[in-house]
Amino acid sequence: MSRMLLVCFSLLFITNVQAFEPFQPLPEQPPIPRNNPQSDAKVALGRQLFFDPRLSFTGKVSCNSCHNLALGGEDGRSLSTGALGETGTRSTPTLWNVAYQTVYFWDGRAPSLEAAIGEHLLSPAEMGMPNKETVSGRLFAIEGYRSQFEKVFPGKHAVSYAHVTEALASYIRTLVTPDGPFDRYLRGDEKAISQAAVRGFKEYIETGCASCHFWVNFSGPVPGLAFKMGEGFYELFPNYVGTEYDERYQLLKDEGRILVTGVEGHRYMWRVPSLRNVADTAPYFHNGSVATLEEAVRLMAKTQLDKDLSVQQLTDIIAFLNTLTGEYPEVEAPELP
Repeated sequence: MSRMLLVCFSLLFITNVQAFEPFQPLPEQPPIPRNNPQSDAKVALGRQLFFDPRLSFTGKVSCNSCHNLALGGEDGRSLSTGALGETGTRSTPTLWNVAYQTVYFWDGRAPSLEAAIGEHLLSPAEMGMPNKETVSGRLFAIEGYRSQFEKVFPGKHAVSYAHVTEALASYIRTLVTPDGPFDRYLRGDEKAISQAAVRGFKEYIETGCASCHFWVNFSGPVPGLAFKMGEGFYELFPNYVGTEYDERYQLLKDEGRILVTGVEGHRYMWRVPSLRNVADTAPYFHNGSVATLEEAVRLMAKTQLDKDLSVQQLTDIIAFLNTLTGEYPEVEAPELP
């Protein structure tokens, strides 16, 4: 989908608020796929797997190592290093509220959460497992896991690579941070956010930020709203090439989605990231090159909208963005078999 179509699609939501209500409180539960229904037992199994370093080839790195749920759902680094010592080329995104997306990875190459997890397990820059059989074989050798898988996935091949991804996805779909100040404001509590944040919300819309960062996760449509799972919502970044930021933050070094599709129109196209909990997820952008939210907002205004924000505009927009931090549920590492 071209950038112009995406912007027009976004603006349709922004300009027809009464019909589409582009800003809504975060639902308590994200969409659940029919082919991987939730259950308490499956979520509990996925939680164990998420914190278990034995899912990595060296047995030293867990999912939580890079997607630290106590650190905003990522690790605070520009680039993360996987189990085999290989450093990735793109910044680790947060997992909080990730299940409201329609595609995964910065370039949108994974059509589902299950597919994204599967790629993580086998990636040399992440968990480093050599093949699917190694994943299932290691877990099958652990009696505690074997019995749990058999209860959650009754059948001949209970401990399988596919079932590992399904259990992990089920747990990750519970990582939701609802009821932030802006959610309460949308429900009618006018005192939930400050006057600076109210001004910032208005400025956020008038500046043009809302053309892409809208709907419940501030990253465009959720599954079922015009976009199906596997259909991504993308934006050109940088939109205005030639600013001082291009070289300072190496914005043109990685060409984005074209590396997946080979389509010229996808050069420098990226999946629109969520702004939920954005104050807790520094550093920013696909290469983790920007350390502060203030600089990230200033950069986006210039590279995407060709606008220079005043100090007051910047202060108010950041006040608004801080209201997007939701309530984190308590997370404790489980006992492992």
